[in-house]
Amino acid sequence: MKNHLLICGVDEAGRGPLAGPVYAAAVILDSRRPIEGLNDSKKLSEKRRNYLASEIKQHALAWAIAEATVEEIDSINILRASLLAMRRAIEMLQIRPHEVLVDGLYCPDTGLPSRAIVQGDSSVASISAASILAKTARDAAMLLLHDTYPQYGFAAHKGYATSAHLMALSMHGVSVEHRKSFRPVREILERKNGCSDVV
Repeated sequence: MKNHLLICGVDEAGRGPLAGPVYAAAVILDSRRPIEGLNDSKKLSEKRRNYLASEIKQHALAWAIAEATVEEIDSINILRASLLAMRRAIEMLQIRPHEVLVDGLYCPDTGLPSRAIVQGDSSVASISAASILAKTARDAAMLLLHDTYPQYGFAAHKGYATSAHLMALSMHGVSVEHRKSFRPVREILERKNGCSDVV
């Protein structure tokens, strides 16, 4: 790879949900082995995302997936937790990139040349690839959480604030997997007279 600029794309999945970790992925694509159909993970079907995730893992020069926990989200806030997960993913790469391109407005502090690109998950292939890996990893994790906490319906909504999820929260209370700093969860805890007992 002499004289070849190694670009790392980075994106996260799970900033908005009320439950579960936030995931991030970092991907260095191989320009000699292009992957067709890369796009913002939100614009792809689940079947297509899973297929492309497999292709990325097989053909990328390097890739890594990391997370920040619910406890970290509640402790340092979701933006900082997202940047922490991104930094972890970049540091896990087996190859050190020359430049980091990040979807959104902010870059994690890695000591590497970095650029934030708004809607980069739709316009930069390596960021699209990262968005797909982060999304598929988080979805898989939420399916596992569903097995432990079936009463919340994580398999269907992946932790987002759907009406079904909010109803389940009202009925069953707050689990240890819920982000207590997020308003709908916090308000349920406050309605229980400040009791922070969790399932």
